[in-house]
Amino acid sequence: MTGTADRVCVIGAGPAGLSAGRALRRLGVAYDQYERHTDVGGIWDLDNPGTPMYESAHFISSRKTSGFFGFPMPESYPDYPGHRRILDYTRRFADAYGLREHIRFGTAVTGVEQDGDGWTVELGNGTRLPYRAVVCATGVTWTPRLPHHEGEFAGEIRHSVTYRDPAEFRGKRVLVVGLGNSGADIACDAAAGADAAFVSVRRGYHVIPKHIFGIPTDEFAESGPQLPLKLEQPVFKALLRLLQGDLTRLGLPKPDHRLFESHPLLNDRLVDHLRHGDAVVKADVARFDGTKVCFTDGTSEEIDLVLYATGYDWEIPYVSEKYFRWRDGRPELYLTAFNREHRNLFGVGYVETNSSAYTLFDHVSNLVAHHLHDQEHDPGRAARFEEMIARDRAELSGGIRFVDSARHRSYVDAKTFRAYLARVCGRMGWQELTPGMFDGLLAEGAAR
Repeated sequence: MTGTADRVCVIGAGPAGLSAGRALRRLGVAYDQYERHTDVGGIWDLDNPGTPMYESAHFISSRKTSGFFGFPMPESYPDYPGHRRILDYTRRFADAYGLREHIRFGTAVTGVEQDGDGWTVELGNGTRLPYRAVVCATGVTWTPRLPHHEGEFAGEIRHSVTYRDPAEFRGKRVLVVGLGNSGADIACDAAAGADAAFVSVRRGYHVIPKHIFGIPTDEFAESGPQLPLKLEQPVFKALLRLLQGDLTRLGLPKPDHRLFESHPLLNDRLVDHLRHGDAVVKADVARFDGTKVCFTDGTSEEIDLVLYATGYDWEIPYVSEKYFRWRDGRPELYLTAFNREHRNLFGVGYVETNSSAYTLFDHVSNLVAHHLHDQEHDPGRAARFEEMIARDRAELSGGIRFVDSARHRSYVDAKTFRAYLARVCGRMGWQELTPGMFDGLLAEGAAR
């Protein structure tokens, strides 16, 4: 491949990379895209090596509030689609907008280095190519975080990234460590199929049902009156108490934070399993002792399999850490995308939020594409935005005091984030996401 110095390199063809590709295509920004796997879909493809996906995985945001902008999920999908439908939907998206023709599959990127005003990208086969800009879009759930506990364990220890099917639990006494959304799902699988199922938690969580009065919870929240946060928190807390009762009587610790101040835990099944005794909540793990796991409350259990659902470390392994400023394991990027210190090195998908991510990817990709388009067609406006990148300090929490943890250091409130991005578009004279803006690409994709 030659003549790449005036093009943009997009790395990754999961949802974030596809979002970036569509935004660049719409504005006619020339780009190449690299994907190490054999097809699009990212983590949603169970055949993609290293994916954290498992058979029972579903979206935790509902069909109507999720998905790419202007490309809704089919009405035939259930309220919370499973991973196979999400993968099919993602591939339909790539086909509809003609994105595949820009992607080189089976091609890993192994290095990115700054070279003057541009960047040199090294491929897995050793080829080195010049690009004017690089968009990193390879996701954040590829490097499992595995804690260490004292003692020796005679059973099996694994991270949830290795988990696929509930049949793996048959005939075993299983301990799931961690109660994020994946941990809750997997604990439910263990409750249904293991000889005994336990889930170890360090702190209390607000468990939010996926439906309120038969309506998907995120739809319910968006369709009702938009209350100030100081009213919304007690109103929803009271509603949850009315619907669920006191969850501490099921063994769950009382939350040490207010509602909405941590990443939402949406799960209906876990509460049901706890009520029926199919799963049992345990305290934090203190140590291992042969076939026993000892907990900080002084209790212990005989366990065959410890499955750590303890999350993932964010990494961009093909880019030296000197090019990103990392804080608490998160790259510090303006509006979650723009590198303040190294021009034209972007990230799409490096965001923690309390809403569906796909549409947020589109909002961010829209700004990245506009800025790259301006560099060629309106250098003065591009320079003004680069001043914003260097100086602007956006407050994106929406007034929510998120819990003091590494995960929540860079957390954004989705409503606040979208509103701020709209203001940026207004200041720069860029087009916001509006219905029909990608329809021209749809026609092109359908013609292929």
